Amino acid sequence: MSLEEKLSLLPDRPGVYLMKDEKGKIIYVGKAISLKKRVRSYFQSSRHHDPKTKALVSHIVDLEYIVTDSELEALILECNLIKEYRPKYNINLKDSKGYPYLQVTWKEKFPRLLVARQIAKDGNRYFGPYTDVSAMHETAKLLKTLFPLRTCKKQFQGEKVERPCLNYHLKQCLAPCAAKIGEEEYREMVKEICLFLEGRQEKVAKDLVKKMEQAAENLEFEKAAIYRNQLQAVQKVVERQKIISEGMEDEDILGLALGEQEACVQVFFVRSGKLIGREHFFLEGIEGKGGEEILEAFLQQYYLKATFIPSRVYLPLELANEDLLESWLAKRRGKKAELKVPKRGEKKQLLEMVEKNARLILQEESLRVERERERTIGAVEELQHYLGLEKPPYRIEAFDISNIQGTQAVGSMVVSYKGKEKKEDYRYFKIKTVEGPNDFAMMAETVRRHYQRVLTENKTLPDLILIDGGKGQLGAAREVLRELNLSHLPTIGLAKEFEHIFMEDRSEPIILPRDSKALHLLQRVRDEAHRFAITQHRRMRNTQLTASVLDGIAGIGDKRKKALLKHFGTVEKIKEASLSELEAAPQMTKEGAQNVFRYFRQEL
Repeated sequence: MSLEEKLSLLPDRPGVYLMKDEKGKIIYVGKAISLKKRVRSYFQSSRHHDPKTKALVSHIVDLEYIVTDSELEALILECNLIKEYRPKYNINLKDSKGYPYLQVTWKEKFPRLLVARQIAKDGNRYFGPYTDVSAMHETAKLLKTLFPLRTCKKQFQGEKVERPCLNYHLKQCLAPCAAKIGEEEYREMVKEICLFLEGRQEKVAKDLVKKMEQAAENLEFEKAAIYRNQLQAVQKVVERQKIISEGMEDEDILGLALGEQEACVQVFFVRSGKLIGREHFFLEGIEGKGGEEILEAFLQQYYLKATFIPSRVYLPLELANEDLLESWLAKRRGKKAELKVPKRGEKKQLLEMVEKNARLILQEESLRVERERERTIGAVEELQHYLGLEKPPYRIEAFDISNIQGTQAVGSMVVSYKGKEKKEDYRYFKIKTVEGPNDFAMMAETVRRHYQRVLTENKTLPDLILIDGGKGQLGAAREVLRELNLSHLPTIGLAKEFEHIFMEDRSEPIILPRDSKALHLLQRVRDEAHRFAITQHRRMRNTQLTASVLDGIAGIGDKRKKALLKHFGTVEKIKEASLSELEAAPQMTKEGAQNVFRYFRQEL
């Protein structure tokens, strides 16, 4: 069915529509009270469309729609679809998939505190998201100091009592594995952690006072001292929190700052009337959009993933869909939620402070983006000028060799695209045809094997080839490129001692200014090729050394050797293992375990 036919059949009912490009990719998701009126409006006169909408319409080849029973259902579906597809022409929370959470593994018998990248419906509890990862780790570190949770991955399915590990003796774990603490008491401690992460530090402090007094009454003075130390640390956190509201409310206060390419929303978190923290978020795809539309997009995407929704959210401006969004937030929260725009008083002053913070953060981000552009694209453009290239060398492929007197030789190829590492395109080559220390021949083999494959698979050719070395390595690489009819590819050698650049058709080296961004880019790419080559060389060498040690043991073939290394991690740990531990290893027989045990004891 053609697009025109689909437009003519649109129903006059609420729902969600999905716009697709010629490849069938979803490029925009929207909701409507009337699908018929809303979707058709895109294809009517474009005089009132902003540039972004005009670009969207020009790429629409197909569309789908989903009818819902209400506008609220359409909003819920729209939120989920935007989260799933992150369409190009929607306003999107920047890097939202990367914001981490703190996870309390509640479904485990003795829960742990972990970092998670996504929320899952798995019975565990999640707190976040956190945009300041260092602050999140500091919080986790503080909690693990206050409350000595276990960090091991042991599964407590049975009631087997084990000997406690070093963490117990360092007072960093309560050793549930050794039955030093019961499940009920341990979970009480975990509940305190959850209250702390919810911003209920005062409730935590009150609970700790009760526990401390109870322990003292029972003459459990050591336990009382632990509660006292926990209480003092929590009280320090409470003292740093600023009282915002005497009403003990839970509130979020949102400030918005608009830039040319992105927007920043600052969120201040008020829990039980106290300011407990703040986070900021960037939104992209805002071109041609007003503050109201950007703020609505943020509310939908942030509170879809937020682990806590307060009773009230303060906004810097009125929203057309305020009632609808309030209904959605209430449904997510399970009880009433309000959106408010303060007009005067303390809340208005606080909102202005939040907006000021949002503007400052956006300015800092703009400066950071500009510096990053100068370091990457700016450096590429500068390099084009210095080397006299016809086009900017966006894709640079760099080669290096690593070996010890010709043994375990490895060639590496790394890629820089628009000034940034493109690690998925990295390749390394075990040198096969060269014996002895001959770097020129090894370089020739590496370049030949790589570009033969590129030509066979019709892959992208580079804008510039960088060879780590001087005229000798460069000459070897250029000879191969001529053989492959690729001599038109610009190729340079970068000699490390003086950082001189060599080109085949120049008798004198090119010397770039020491402070030039172009030179710094070449150095970064060259050093990355060197790092990658050394890493692969060491891996080969360690594998060979490991293999030579275990190969001398009777009854230990390749499969058992791999299983042993996977189970114990290193040869050193295999050496230290007891006979019973070796017998319990995967794919190990009793006889094989005895052979390994005797072999290393004889060596000792």
